[in-house]
Amino acid sequence: MQLDDTDRRILRHHLAEPALPKAELAVRAGVTPATLWRRLERLTAGGVINGEQAVVDWRRLGYEVEVSLRFTLDKTDPRAFDEFIAAARAVPEVIGIETFLGRVDVRLNVIARDMAQYQEIYRARILALPHIAEVEALMLIATIKQGEGLPL
Repeated sequence: MQLDDTDRRILRHHLAEPALPKAELAVRAGVTPATLWRRLERLTAGGVINGEQAVVDWRRLGYEVEVSLRFTLDKTDPRAFDEFIAAARAVPEVIGIETFLGRVDVRLNVIARDMAQYQEIYRARILALPHIAEVEALMLIATIKQGEGLPL
């Protein structure tokens, strides 16, 4: 889908403040409300905008630990990826699943209230996931940049 300067302006402002009322978004983007609605509908229909979501600060809900786990899977079984991912989706504390090409096959982001709960989750749920050949844990210390916008 080709974006023009108006589309980019709308997206820039929308990404910067997703909760901005549409009337204010139209003003900031320099378009009429009707134009804004048409453009947003076109961007959504074209798959550029895939929806809006709430961003939850897990720490404010009492989750103090976030760990990124990198897995190399035993790929001797052709169903290894699908079975691993299906089982990982069933773990409520897994908040992100990503697959890769290269030495690492899958990364899971796991949250826990504290290290004791993380240890329990790791032993009871994570190590029980199928087809694990190797696992490496990286504990999150700080998020420096995340979803701050695109070069539009």
